[in-house]
Parts: sequence; C-alpha cells; structure tokens
Amino acid sequence: MALVLRLTRRAEFLRAARQGRKSATPGLVLQAVATPALYRSEQTARLGFTASRKVGGAVVRNRVKRRLRAAADLVIKDHADPGYDYVLIGRAQTATRPFTALLQDLETALKRLGRFTDVTAVVRVTSDAPLDPQGNGTPSS
Repeated sequence: MALVLRLTRRAEFLRAARQGRKSATPGLVLQAVATPALYRSEQTARLGFTASRKVGGAVVRNRVKRRLRAAADLVIKDHADPGYDYVLIGRAQTATRPFTALLQDLETALKRLGRFTDVTAVVRVTSDAPLDPQGNGTPSS
C-alpha cells in the first residue's frame, strides 16, 4: 500500500507528458514517469489529474476530475508501483462512463504500463493462519 501525494506544479505535468509512458483507455489516459530522485520515496506515489476544455465546460471538467480522483483512491493506493508520478487525464467519455468501467480502465492502463501490483494476492498467499474446519476463511482458535 503506497502513500499517495499530489502533483500540483505545471512542470511536473509537463515532465510526465514529455518523458513518461502513456496508456489510453476509453475512459481515461494514464501517464507514468519515475519520480525525480529529489522527491522519491520507496512507499510514495505522486498523482495528478487534468481535463482539457475539449472534455466540456467547467462543470463537466470538474465532474470528470472528481470521478478520476474517486477511481484513483480505490485503485492507485493498492495497485500502483510506488516511486512513480502518475497523471490521469480525463476524456469526454469519463463523465458518463459507468464507474466500474472507469475502475477497470485505470487497472488496465496500469497493467499496460507495467506498473500494476496486486497487493491483495500477496497478502492472501502469505497468510499462514489455519482455516477453521468449515473452510469459510475465519482463523481457528
């Protein structure tokens, strides 16, 4: 589980666009670039959100960014490699796309960029707690 910080400066967004790799899905575009050494931490990922005027007016752009933030809160923290800057770019379909599809788009983009880690699978495999006789997943006493 990575600590997620925000990208706020224009130069950080431009660096991600210029030096990073990108993956486009129907609901969003994800750019990823290694965090500069000055800001790098083993457990920290940095995240930025943007939507251009092509997406729509101010109300639509703000809605798109809110939806991207909500999706990132569920996916990035648990599944993104720390030590990278991620920029989520809203598309016209982001505002109306079903939220579950938006979550899937973000996971797909992370996988395409090779930055997806499944922390939940690691936790399940390393759990040495014995199961109860019924096998319902609760540890026995």
